[in-house]
Amino acid sequence: MTISVDEQLRTLMHGSEFGDPGLRAAMEAELRARLREGRPLRVYAGYDPTAPDLHLGHAITLRKLRQFQDSGHDVTFLVGTFTAEVGDASDRLSGRPPKSPEAIARDAQTYAEQCYTILDRSRTSVVYNGDWLRDRTLSDVIRLASHFTVQQFLVRDNYRKRLDAGNPVGLHEFFYALLQGYDAVHLQADVQLGATEQLFNIQAGRKLQEAFGQKPCVCLTFPILVGTDGRDRMSKSKGNYVGILEPPEQQFGKTMSISDETLLEWIPYVSGWSVDEIEQRSKGLRDGSLHPMEEKKRLAGAIVAQFHGVEAAAAAQAAFESVHQQGRLPEDMPELVLGAPEALIEVLLRLEGVPSKAEARRLLLGRGVRVDGETIEDPHAVLASDCTLQVGKRRFARVRFSKPAG
Repeated sequence: MTISVDEQLRTLMHGSEFGDPGLRAAMEAELRARLREGRPLRVYAGYDPTAPDLHLGHAITLRKLRQFQDSGHDVTFLVGTFTAEVGDASDRLSGRPPKSPEAIARDAQTYAEQCYTILDRSRTSVVYNGDWLRDRTLSDVIRLASHFTVQQFLVRDNYRKRLDAGNPVGLHEFFYALLQGYDAVHLQADVQLGATEQLFNIQAGRKLQEAFGQKPCVCLTFPILVGTDGRDRMSKSKGNYVGILEPPEQQFGKTMSISDETLLEWIPYVSGWSVDEIEQRSKGLRDGSLHPMEEKKRLAGAIVAQFHGVEAAAAAQAAFESVHQQGRLPEDMPELVLGAPEALIEVLLRLEGVPSKAEARRLLLGRGVRVDGETIEDPHAVLASDCTLQVGKRRFARVRFSKPAG
């Protein structure tokens, strides 16, 4: 079935943000012109392996890549094995700490496999930019740098803020945009997708493509997804993420924990619904004709279904309603076996999502820990008998004491 240019344009542009109406109009016009050529476009997005797992924030551009696939275009999933060594500080007010090549290689492998949770394996090319960037010579780098001025970099908001605050900006950070830009040249890209913070880097690629005699690619940028806390960007290090490989119950429960405002922010980017359904449900939430709780359930179910299937989504919803709306304990809980009485704060460290004693103490003082249904606030509390431990709304564990031998 042939999809018209207008239909493709509506779907592919939906959700994109540029911060400038003029730039948006220009990119839409360029994309329309490319689509009218009637050939498969070369489309890609790059992902630096900075953590072991992909989350819903990454899924925004992955889903958009899938929409390009479904419209008949050629899609490349680029893993930034070389750019990750440089570190992109586009979203930060400080430099990004270096990561070892071993850690990058390990995480790159997981990225390359996890992308198929959304992309069609048979129609996806996975490439690693270390394969072509690592062999560039100093002469090549100087040639790339000659197309830019220092002033172009210093007007970037995050660099300016760091300099104004007296914080250092590493010279190597300027190279990141050049290297990402060369990716577009190497791939001869028609379209590059990225987060709004990547706009400068993508435009650098457009400039380099022209310098190398290529037609500059269309850039489509999308907002950073806010995390489950409704404040900061989604990040595994901040614990406010939903991983695409997490168990169905965790994906469902984390989604149900978001605020009504965050629900509206998530729907266009993580639901997987059609443009018409997104607009309809968003309108219903704003005018009050749809209930936020029910829409969260629909969204949570849609997220789980994408990564685990419809049956898993139904089971996750049933488990959530049983525990959180009917007050029952979950049937499947991890078990912690203790050999002797132990400080509660130490036991909490064994649970996923409690990375430090400071976080365990915060949970206790914030009335976020229950033992057999009773809220415990004392950071010096000790567990000495079998019990059920609850942390927050979604994490449960059975604590059992082993009998001494003999």
